[in-house]
Amino acid sequence: MRLWFIGGGSFAARCLEALVRRLPVELVVTGTPTRGGRGMAEIPSRVEERALALGLPLERTGPLGENEPLLTALAANPPDAILVVDFAQLIREPFLSAPRWGCLNVHPSLLPRWRGAAPVPRSLMDGDVRTGVTVFRLTPEMDAGPILRQAAVEVGAGETATELYDRLSALGAEIAAAGLSALESAGDCFAGLFTPQDDAAASYAAKLARSEFELSWRQPAERLDRAVRALEASGGAFVMVREKRLKVWRAAPAAGGHGEPGTVLALQDGALVVACAAGALHLEEVQAEGKRRVSAADWARGLRLAPGDVL
Repeated sequence: MRLWFIGGGSFAARCLEALVRRLPVELVVTGTPTRGGRGMAEIPSRVEERALALGLPLERTGPLGENEPLLTALAANPPDAILVVDFAQLIREPFLSAPRWGCLNVHPSLLPRWRGAAPVPRSLMDGDVRTGVTVFRLTPEMDAGPILRQAAVEVGAGETATELYDRLSALGAEIAAAGLSALESAGDCFAGLFTPQDDAAASYAAKLARSEFELSWRQPAERLDRAVRALEASGGAFVMVREKRLKVWRAAPAAGGHGEPGTVLALQDGALVVACAAGALHLEEVQAEGKRRVSAADWARGLRLAPGDVL
């Protein structure tokens, strides 16, 4: 079996590391580095970092359709499959059809639920108690191709996006390897291993908007808790306190407690309890602008906050 891997982000990097324990990867393709920080230094993709650490052959690419060496290699000696994970570019021909088994994608949801850019955050924000990962064949329609393998997991109480990504990347690599092995064993009859999706049951995970990262105490505590956990891997949710952003990294709904939204109800056990539109939120770890992460209670003491104060 000959396999190429195309990916960019953290989820893809985790999948790659788990996949190479099971199957050989002939070539890793990732985007060109971005620039940032002091001196505008090059910042390689997470997949590039992981591929180099694993000693895998690596190809950086701009637009795939303009990469002549890659297109030439694809035409002359296409792999059996290309596994595409967490990659910013839309995959088009000839990549879709050149491999024997096509391009396969590892998508962190139970397709056709949560097609699109942000399935894990949307699942957590929506309060799903069950999600999963799907390996399917890419087609021109977004996340609509036939399914090769799928596996479900229960969402843990208080589970964050990072924790869920970790679990789903390992599971995704596992079922991708099993699916590829099944394709190899099926010979010329591999088409029967794919199952069409039910388009009528599809839902969409839209890209996260900047406005969604700002929390309001005039929302229910349960909703705020879900948002904190969902956005933790994407830069973190925040509230405005005294005209400055306060990022909320860890929180949980508080048992009991009520009051005017934004009112400090208690300082206890290293945490800060704040009233919401319904219920209260137990802030555990926060980060003020330009500061490091600290316990919410330490932050509150630095501002001399006390029960009854309004944020």
